[in-house]
Amino acid sequence: TSNVTNMSSMFKGCTSLTKLDLSNFDTSKVTDMGEMFSSGSFNRDMKLESLDLSNFNTSKVTDMGGMFYYCKYLKHLDISGFDTGNVTNMPNMFTFCCQIESFDLSNFDTSNVKDMTRMFMNCSSLTELDLSNFDTMQVTSMNLMLGYCSNLRILDISGFNTSSCSDMGNMFVMDSLLSKVALGPNSV
Repeated sequence: TSNVTNMSSMFKGCTSLTKLDLSNFDTSKVTDMGEMFSSGSFNRDMKLESLDLSNFNTSKVTDMGGMFYYCKYLKHLDISGFDTGNVTNMPNMFTFCCQIESFDLSNFDTSNVKDMTRMFMNCSSLTELDLSNFDTMQVTSMNLMLGYCSNLRILDISGFNTSSCSDMGNMFVMDSLLSKVALGPNSV
């Protein structure tokens, strides 16, 4: 895959797949990974339980929108090595990843991201989420970004700058257990 530039929708709708080992993929030229592992529909679930992306080079990727949309059976997702410095699009990235209990997003560079709509919507197994390193200066939409995270109790968004954001509708809707939110001086 050394010359591939577009992997969008590559496994979209492959709802019977339970394991994928892509550790040997060369993704150094890929710019689009949108909906790469998406179910393709809100009423179909991806059966993926194991996904190895350990050697993914995402340094040129600009679109990760819907990348793991409806991966309801994934319990662990290691994306700590992702280089997201060029990504502008992250809507629905983890929508309905309902069994994942934690994300390590400490290395995520979101300085160029403009859309985070529904990014973590229905991540219902999350109890704590640290997004303190997120640079949201360019983000214009956070609509439903954390909506329906029904077990989320602790949230750190202390680094958020929402000065460019025009849509924060339902951002925390139905997050009824949320009891501790760390906000920064530039958050709204």
